[in-house]
Amino acid sequence: MDANALMMPVETGVRVFDELDRLLGAYDCVVPTAVREELSKLAASGGEEGRAASVGADLASRCDIVSTTESYADDALFALATTGEVDAVVTNDAPLRSRLLDAGVPVIHLRGRNKLIRTNP
Repeated sequence: MDANALMMPVETGVRVFDELDRLLGAYDCVVPTAVREELSKLAASGGEEGRAASVGADLASRCDIVSTTESYADDALFALATTGEVDAVVTNDAPLRSRLLDAGVPVIHLRGRNKLIRTNP
């Protein structure tokens, strides 16, 4: 899961884990340390984005936190996905979504206002 996926509950009202349960049934949630760090920096900035990031950081605690050599969150997600360490990436980031789909990685993203869908390459 990337930062914007974990921030969805505040930003869009989507109950991301309920939606993942509906979409996938059983799954293991993984968050790279770079995403966790991104959320911490955003949370410190305050305001609405900071509040969303703070909630996202709390939600990340439901996931396994994994270390990667990449310090940039998108690169960490891409590396995990393209090495087969994860089956799909949850993101609403359009450039990352395109990059993942081009590499053959399924992406779970927001469709409409409150539903997640899985897009396969």
